[in-house]
Amino acid sequence: VLAIKGSVILSVFAIGLKATFADATHLFRRPGQLFRALLSMNVLMPAIALAVVMPFDLHPAVKIAVAAVSVSPSPPIFPKKALRAGGTASYTIGLLVAAAVLSIVVIPVTMKVFEGITGVSLDMRPREVAVLVGTTILAPLFAGIAVRRIAPAVADRFAPPINTVASASLVLGGVAILIALSGPVISFVKDGRVLTLTIFTLAGLIVGHMLGGPEPDNRAVLALATASRHPAMGLAIAHANFPDQKLAGVAVALYLIVSSILSLLYLSWVKRRRARR
Repeated sequence: VLAIKGSVILSVFAIGLKATFADATHLFRRPGQLFRALLSMNVLMPAIALAVVMPFDLHPAVKIAVAAVSVSPSPPIFPKKALRAGGTASYTIGLLVAAAVLSIVVIPVTMKVFEGITGVSLDMRPREVAVLVGTTILAPLFAGIAVRRIAPAVADRFAPPINTVASASLVLGGVAILIALSGPVISFVKDGRVLTLTIFTLAGLIVGHMLGGPEPDNRAVLALATASRHPAMGLAIAHANFPDQKLAGVAVALYLIVSSILSLLYLSWVKRRRARR
């Protein structure tokens, strides 16, 4: 877990070394794009989450995971996927920052909306959200941007090796956690609980793609952002509201696996479409 946390911070810092402040504020200066992103990530996906978990007799851990990740911002590693999809740095970094900043208000409000609809007591304090997105996204990103602003040559030189170390640590940490959780994950797959997570991820890809706007590359970026959510935020929400439901963490981890696989398949489809143009 420590390896993954460290790799995430290093990865975002490396992204910041190649970004500018204008990239970070890109969506705040384009209200149309910001509105579509908010509609996709913070309105339609929570609505789909409710449509998935309320009518059906699903395992409680799956219900908690779907609800928790539906309100979480983009994950710190999201820019790497988005840039591979052909997204511009400005739109990609701007979406990451906008989702992180707005989550400080969006998550607590959405949790209260969920509470009013479901009758289940739910809460997530803005301070807790701010600390998490600040330490894993905003602080390392703006630290990298600051280094680039002060010493661009240093930023260009150190960004690649830092990114390599971060990626290696993330892979090693992820493999270790998968081994540790292999038993519960396999049980989720065998009894079909993974199907709910798969459907929810596919819904995110479709909604984001449809609302991405006229630019094909922006559609791909928003699709990935809508389907891929911050796992640490999902875990924090699940633990804060359902501390006794230990399998909720496994369901969130499995969602991360499922969304990663489906995102790769979506990226392959996007690249094939681009090649045919």
